[in-house]
This record gives sequence, structure tokens and C-alpha cells, in this order.
Amino acid sequence: MKTIVEVKKLVKKFPIGNGFFTALKGVDLEFSEGEFAGLVGPSGSGKTTLLNIIGSLDIPSEGEVIVLGKSVGKLSPKEAAKLRKEKLGFIFQNYNLLPVYTVFENVEFPLLLLDMSAEERKNRVMETLEWVGLTEKVKSRPSQLSGGECQRVAIARAMVKRPMLVLADEPTANLDAANSHNILQTMEKLNKELNTTFIFATHDEKVIGYLHRIIRLADGKIIEDKKITTTNP
Repeated sequence: MKTIVEVKKLVKKFPIGNGFFTALKGVDLEFSEGEFAGLVGPSGSGKTTLLNIIGSLDIPSEGEVIVLGKSVGKLSPKEAAKLRKEKLGFIFQNYNLLPVYTVFENVEFPLLLLDMSAEERKNRVMETLEWVGLTEKVKSRPSQLSGGECQRVAIARAMVKRPMLVLADEPTANLDAANSHNILQTMEKLNKELNTTFIFATHDEKVIGYLHRIIRLADGKIIEDKKITTTNP
């Protein structure tokens, strides 16, 4: 299988007072195309820091992270933005929807940055909203939606440009159990049907139950990396 993320001897340090806090301590890791994997650990374990570097939102202090053939530490801000714009999708726990925009407009937004006609954008948005079961909500605004519906809009927005890699940071943190399972089933379905790679950062047992690969972190290091072969809930 094609490797799409390579993490090599990654160290990440953050300045604190007169010293540094080392969030990641020599991490080595690879992800292949089509994986449904999670970085799992408590707060402070380094999982979100690692996810942010993979997403080119931050850069290594030492070592190298290669995403879709690009070394993120060597990219200019413009090049990093281009990688995110064209190849990556992001799903956050707080949805990050634009409140004055409709569901359609929120999902369409990433396509406005690409060279795509209005008709192409409309077809792509409607197809994506159909995937997540929200075609009847196209004219609604986020304030008119439930938390689960808002997260499905966020998934649609992440998937609308057909990214090769989706990064999800605690995507079920604000959802009840029923909505969490619906969201996770939606993402697992998209993973299978489109072969999109999903990498989660989570400590939620509901999410962990769906993962096909669990990478456990503690104190900035990987302490376990295992494939899951059992059936999902």
C-alpha cells in the first residue's frame, strides 16, 4: 500500500519561560493510503501536536514529517496553505462552521479556493451532502441544526474536495453517544467507499472502538501501535 505520511525522528519543543517543553520525543511513524487510524492518549500526550504537524499547521523542531511527498518543515507558508487547500481535510471538535452561511455555503467554501465552475461546485456539494444525509438542510444555518448535524456539515466540508487525507481532532467531543456513533459510521463509510485516509486524535472510547489502527502516545512517545481486526460496533 502507498505510504502517504512519514514521520521520522520527530521532536517538537515549545518555549516556556527560560526553557522548553518537549511535546514529542523522537517519534517514528508511517500511515498508508486508506487507513482509519487514531492517535490515542490523554491530554498532554502529544497527539494533537502530532496531528497539527501532519496537517502542516505546525512544523517540527527536529526530524522530518513528509505528507503526500512534501516535507512540511521545508514548506513556505504559501506552499503549506496550498497543500492544505488541495489535499487535506480537517474536522474539529467545535465544528468551526460560519454562522451566517447556510449549510450549502459552508460546504461549498473550500471549493471557492479551487478552479471550479459554479455548476461543478453545486454538483459536488449536493453529492457530498447526500453522503452525510443532509440534503434537506441545504438552506439551514448552523444555529438551526443539532450538534450531530453540525458535525455532519463539518465532515461534508472536509470531504467536498475529495482529500487524500482527513485529520480529525476529537470529532465527537461535543456529541452524545447516539450522534457519536452516527458520525463515526459516516466517516468509516467514506473511508471504505473513497479510500480516504483518516487520522484521529482522541481519547474518546467511542472513537477508539471504530479505529482499525490504534497508536497510543504517552509523554510525547509512542508506547503502542497495533492493527485492529475485530468487527466494529
